[in-house]
Amino acid sequence: MTLANISARLRRAAKTLATPVVLLTAAGCSFHPIYTPTGDVLAGYSESNATPYVMQMSDPGMACSLGESLDPLVYSFKRVTSAPAETGSLLMLLAGNCSEYRAWEAELEYLGADYAGEVPAAKDARERAKRLNAETAKRRYLAFQRAMEAYDYEPGNPDAQCPFFYDDQDEITFLLGLLTGMQAIVNDANSGAMAGVPRDIAPQAERAARCVDNEKWAGLPNAIRAMVWLLIPDTRPDDARDPWLVFAESSKLSVDRGIRAAMALEVVAAETFGRQDVREDVIARFADADNRIDVWEEYQLVDEVARGVIQFSSDKYWTANYGYRTPQSRFGSLSERSETTDAEVMDLDDLL
Repeated sequence: MTLANISARLRRAAKTLATPVVLLTAAGCSFHPIYTPTGDVLAGYSESNATPYVMQMSDPGMACSLGESLDPLVYSFKRVTSAPAETGSLLMLLAGNCSEYRAWEAELEYLGADYAGEVPAAKDARERAKRLNAETAKRRYLAFQRAMEAYDYEPGNPDAQCPFFYDDQDEITFLLGLLTGMQAIVNDANSGAMAGVPRDIAPQAERAARCVDNEKWAGLPNAIRAMVWLLIPDTRPDDARDPWLVFAESSKLSVDRGIRAAMALEVVAAETFGRQDVREDVIARFADADNRIDVWEEYQLVDEVARGVIQFSSDKYWTANYGYRTPQSRFGSLSERSETTDAEVMDLDDLL
């Protein structure tokens, strides 16, 4: 028998074997005796074990990599079983963080090149930052949608009833979904509206934030509402206080409760609305809190992600004004000159 004959027979055998597989798929793979229970087990494990573990992590970079790698695997099982929307929301939130970290690097490259007068490099980095912001916006909008789906909440319905939460994990997942929706709007704006994220997420998040306790969750619900009031003043109730006062109170509560997410939202608001005084104050308060805060261990990752936002805000200022990122010894200050001495002293730590 020739090699050609063997190859032909193998091809015919492959086609014959493929036929029942195709028919099985066409008949409805949702009843697969292996894949369906495997998907259910994976979804259950992710919700009861993986999610709490990730929320305790202190390495945002590793956590975001987990989101990018696991989301396609976990969500591929929605072809054979119900989609794990709770876990899916967190995974896509983490994946969005990865995109944003890359966008941050591109933005800092742009600022550094602009400071040095390198026009082509600045233009290229600026365009990369826009594209990465668009990618981040899309991921975060999907995370928002999954969070709302997970708790059967219709954000577009003004009369929607608050969902029932079984435990703290449900509450924080829902709350972070709202925060991620707000972030999606900001990312889309930074991309030049390349992602097309609907702006009506903002008033929807403002209403939904009332469904969780503000004091329990470190001032984040009210910080979300204050952000919306600044973006869309008509959503602010007549008896509501000034949004910047709400931010200040929320930031103080965030330190007391051990999750400084409200401070991260405050610094983003300060940048968005040109409040340099608030921006500088928030960065200083965040750095000062490092010496006295007792971080909520179960949600350490949220505080670490907030740190990244504050650090990036500081790095942007330093790079734009001095040509380099914030020196470690100067975190908390936007001034190149030390307040403790009139002499310019070289700090070897700044060179390492």
